[in-house]
Amino acid sequence: MKKWLLVLGMVTSILSMSACGSGQEANVARADITEADAVEDAKEKLQMVISGCQEENRDQRLMVESQSPVFAAAFSSWESAQADIGDLIEISEESVQITEDGAVIHLKLDGSSHDAEFEVIWEGTEYKLTLSSITTNVEYSGGELMKKAGLNTLLGMGTVFTILILISLIISCFNFIPKIQAAFTKKQPQDEKKAAAVDNTIAQIVEKEELSDDLELVAVIAAAVAASEGAVSTDGFVVRSIRKRKY
Repeated sequence: MKKWLLVLGMVTSILSMSACGSGQEANVARADITEADAVEDAKEKLQMVISGCQEENRDQRLMVESQSPVFAAAFSSWESAQADIGDLIEISEESVQITEDGAVIHLKLDGSSHDAEFEVIWEGTEYKLTLSSITTNVEYSGGELMKKAGLNTLLGMGTVFTILILISLIISCFNFIPKIQAAFTKKQPQDEKKAAAVDNTIAQIVEKEELSDDLELVAVIAAAVAASEGAVSTDGFVVRSIRKRKY
């Protein structure tokens, strides 16, 4: 019976929407709506939404969702509320409000865990109504609402404080940046001074000695270079030629 209602409701909805044009919802004449008809229509839509959320009817649901954004939102709303509602026991209350702007139908659902309200809204003009919204709203107790509000507040404050702590840690790291830069800056002049000292030493030696193949001169220069590099011997150095710089 449920599956037959689902298929019938889906086919009727799709045919109605196709007649109205792509992307539009089903339209009805205001004169055709009575409170009894509105309640019966809302009950059929409730059965359609419940059946559409069952796994075996997934293909039909996808077909309806592609044609109707209202039913796509209705399926999503029911799935979000179903875990809190539990098993649907009965429809305990019905209410209809028809105004110049449309009609609103409420069905009070008694569930095994929480009660809920199934709401169908029609909007339109004096002559025509268009299906506007189908939603399922779970009714929570005052304590549950306060608990959720408290959790949301804690989550929000926790997120804010976490971000502030991260920002503080990042700002505190700025104190080490100048020290690091200063360390690199000091190191470069020292290297330059060391190289300049070696050049001066070699230049002085060359000025005092004759530029020739003097082994003693070569040994002194090699020793100066080794000392500047921190080496203990001159085994790793080979002096092939000596040129005197003109300063």
